[in-house]
Amino acid sequence: MTDADDVEATTIGNEGLIGTAVILGVASTTMEALCQIPGRALRVPTRAVLEEIRRTASVNRLLLRYAEAMMVQLAQHAACNRTHSIEQRCARWLLMTRDRVASDEFPLTQQFLAQMLGVRRATVTMIAGALQKAGLIGYSRGRIRIVNGRGLEGVACECYDIVRRVMKTVTA
Repeated sequence: MTDADDVEATTIGNEGLIGTAVILGVASTTMEALCQIPGRALRVPTRAVLEEIRRTASVNRLLLRYAEAMMVQLAQHAACNRTHSIEQRCARWLLMTRDRVASDEFPLTQQFLAQMLGVRRATVTMIAGALQKAGLIGYSRGRIRIVNGRGLEGVACECYDIVRRVMKTVTA
């Protein structure tokens, strides 16, 4: 937003890509991508992607399924941000990040998490403290560790499971 902080709309990780606009035939987008967790990524020229889509029907189908999964995730996040508690949204965000980085531990500041959830840092401090006290996460010096994933899933809203299932249809 031009007059506000960034807010997360979708999460992409090792299963995905940015640039779905190209897949859908749009030359540019107003979206901005932000790397939250350090890691490796590949950059493929648009021309090469479009050529592979034209050449290979299975690649075209896969990328279109991925674009659909991203649309589902966008819609689910919009609904989630409107209807679920910050605690539920925080649990969902942590679980989705875990899934994307394929690790129970990752670097994360409270300030960044607050930005992604669209809340004040003090709110994240309170929620993270409660999740830690419940034995669901460990939190120290800008690192978070999911200690009890099943328990955290119990705190998260149904949005986590919906998006997880949709993303599995792409990678299956």
